[in-house]
Amino acid sequence: MATTRTAHTVWEGSLTEGNGVITFDSSGIGEQPVTWASRSQEANGRTSPEELIAAAHSSCFSMALSHALTGAGTPPTRLVTNADVTFQPGTGITGIHLTVEGTVPGLDADGFVAAAEDAKKNCPVSQALAGTTITLDAKLA
Repeated sequence: MATTRTAHTVWEGSLTEGNGVITFDSSGIGEQPVTWASRSQEANGRTSPEELIAAAHSSCFSMALSHALTGAGTPPTRLVTNADVTFQPGTGITGIHLTVEGTVPGLDADGFVAAAEDAKKNCPVSQALAGTTITLDAKLA
């Protein structure tokens, strides 16, 4: 069964001096302010498209890795995934770096790295972002 998730943004003003509010419609988790400055400089309590991509990618990757490990008979007890999305004004998103640390009883470091590489390649968000360089560091806790 396919699902669709929805968010919307209301933007007012020019790119550099305007501001917007992102509303998470599907989940109802609320609204987040967004500005050009929060994207290209310091966040200062506001989000950015890159932070939203990082949230999507870290959660999708964690789910894909958990699923693969469980399917291989070594379910994880804990995965901590960080996604760093780099944005260069004038160029765009220049890369995404995933870092994952896992607690996986019965799995050695090489097996964990192999599973993480496979999850990086196959998670739906990684596939949607295939035009971007995605790198990975993976280790057991």
